[in-house]
Amino acid sequence: MPSRLKITAATLDPAFLDLPWSTPLEEWPENVLAPLPRGISRHVVRFARLSGQVVAVKEISHEVAQREYNLLRLIDKMDVPSVEPLAVVHGRTDANGEELNAALVTKHLQYSLPYRAVFSQHMRPKTAFRLIDALAVLMVRLHLLGFYWGDVSLSNTLFRRDAGAFAAYLVDAETGELHENLTPGQRNYDIDLARTNIIGELFDLQAGGMLDESEDAIHIGDRIHERYHELWEEVTGEEVIATNERWRVTDRINRLNDLGFEVDELAITSDDDGTRVRLRPKVVDAGHFHRQIMRLTGLDVEENQARRMLNDLDEYRAITNQQDEPIELVAHEWLATIYSPTIQMVPRDLRARIAGPELFHEILEHRWYMSQKLKRDVPTWEAVKDYSEKFLVRRRDERVYMATTQELPRIATEE
Repeated sequence: MPSRLKITAATLDPAFLDLPWSTPLEEWPENVLAPLPRGISRHVVRFARLSGQVVAVKEISHEVAQREYNLLRLIDKMDVPSVEPLAVVHGRTDANGEELNAALVTKHLQYSLPYRAVFSQHMRPKTAFRLIDALAVLMVRLHLLGFYWGDVSLSNTLFRRDAGAFAAYLVDAETGELHENLTPGQRNYDIDLARTNIIGELFDLQAGGMLDESEDAIHIGDRIHERYHELWEEVTGEEVIATNERWRVTDRINRLNDLGFEVDELAITSDDDGTRVRLRPKVVDAGHFHRQIMRLTGLDVEENQARRMLNDLDEYRAITNQQDEPIELVAHEWLATIYSPTIQMVPRDLRARIAGPELFHEILEHRWYMSQKLKRDVPTWEAVKDYSEKFLVRRRDERVYMATTQELPRIATEE
């Protein structure tokens, strides 16, 4: 190892020292490289084997490499879908003592593909739409955190297949900036740049025969603008509701949850015209709701049950004007005054037919459907009575439930 070589890393893997840092990256031997698909990049990028895993190595100046490394570490701590930074290697020289560029090393994102690899043979417009939708979600998540990308494109994104859709990951933060908040101008510039780059990339695919020339690349590219603004409005827009329509708060939260956002803060302020609701969402990983409700209440529940409980806790916290109180204290109060009393309202002989967390969820769901149907807030006691008499009384005791071919009665009054 040359004496000038320096490695910046949170934890240093000794195997880093075995890579051929005195050789320009484009000349690295095949025995250290991993044959993975690479996206288009303005820099030389190679995948290398390192201690049983694969890393991506990008050759850039030391200043740019260090800045991107620091930025990736920051956004990684914010749970943003992005590649994981491992190290910056600088002070590189070749065999003749000539200085080489530094290298940014990131962990390869397993099961991810650059957009061109997704369409290695032929691309359908519907697939392009799904990629663009995933990119729009990623951009909203970044912008909510104050991250200005500065070079949005399909090329600077990695995609993972996700049950018929795609999940997008930031892979290139070289031009990014982290601010406390973004101005509309910064957000719109990112969107306009994304549209321009995507259209160019689609034209490139048409030139390579991977997208039919009859398809309108400009129309497909315009989708990023449309989808971003629809999503941004959904997660940040204010909504005025009447004081007797609090069920619409649940409706709004459900739409956000369906988009993959959790409501981080629910602020409710009253005025002469009604009740103004502002939702400030954040994105969370799978299992987050379960872990959070376990920490706050000690209840061991399923993920969707936990999500519903947390939503109800957020609404309780706002209605009782306790946003500034520690969430742990409010959760204890909610458990004692909302959750447990709701379960206790159910007739004793019916109460144990299904698990408590599921029973609570179904009561809240039933209350919401009743409120929608009646166009008024339905009190919990009324919802419990109606639910118990119309639905729970017909439920089998699931403590000893054995599967049959008979369909269980529906629990919600959707009709």
